[in-house]
Amino acid sequence: MDYVDRLTALRQDRDFVQKEIAAVLGCEQAAISKYELRQVRYGIDDLIKLCKFYHVSADYILGLPKGMEYPER
Repeated sequence: MDYVDRLTALRQDRDFVQKEIAAVLGCEQAAISKYELRQVRYGIDDLIKLCKFYHVSADYILGLPKGMEYPER
């Protein structure tokens, strides 16, 4: 499962249609369809908006393991 699958699953599990997610991102429903069909990639700004909307971490959406350590400076 990749990040597109996770975002699509979040939308479907919470009973949102593509048009509702398009409103969150400020785009047309056709753009959401293209994202989900992998014709276009989500931008980082859209990923951030969706993390906030769904109340999930970017790590979850990106499929990163829990407890990853951040590099020290």
